[in-house]
Amino acid sequence: MSAIYGKPAYWDQATAALAAADPVMAGLIASYPDISLEGRGEVFHTLARAIVGQQISVKAADSVWARFAAHLQKIEAARVLESSVEELRTCGLSARKVEYLYDLAKHQQAGLLDVALWHDLDDEAVIVKLVDIRGIGRWTAEMFLIFYLLRPNVLPLDDIGLLKAIALLYHDGERLPRGDISDLAHNWQPWCTVATWYLWRSLDPVPVEY
Repeated sequence: MSAIYGKPAYWDQATAALAAADPVMAGLIASYPDISLEGRGEVFHTLARAIVGQQISVKAADSVWARFAAHLQKIEAARVLESSVEELRTCGLSARKVEYLYDLAKHQQAGLLDVALWHDLDDEAVIVKLVDIRGIGRWTAEMFLIFYLLRPNVLPLDDIGLLKAIALLYHDGERLPRGDISDLAHNWQPWCTVATWYLWRSLDPVPVEY
């Protein structure tokens, strides 16, 4: 199976089901009628962008990514490996993230990111494959499932933005326990990816492009 580009085929079905099941979702979906998740079909780009965004705000990640992309000029493994540690640190990357990006680039050049072999795996199996790469934990793997494989039912429970949006929209600003969030998400099955995407929009109307 080749990489997926553009709007997921399931998007309209998912938004209709979410709007019918959850009034909050109905309002969010109505507020953003002309945009959707979009597949870019770029493995290295998606994983590198997720590594850059680990454990920092969307705004901070956007700033660091912009400097990183401007330095590389083209987002590809060879350009990362040609860059010095000092050049990458100047982009705003931590020493640890520089190490992770080098390792990811080496995996790409060695042909170890052959995701054609992953399309038939379920979500958890893909996560297991990805976390074997240094610097990729569950959150980064979930971003890959959402933004590259366009899997429809991913709920990234460690995502800061998701947790904040749920607190604001469903619980008067108070963070819900993990179990309560999972219970709430039953209303979104099997379209948790789409629900997550709209919850992110409630915080930042401009979609992040992984």
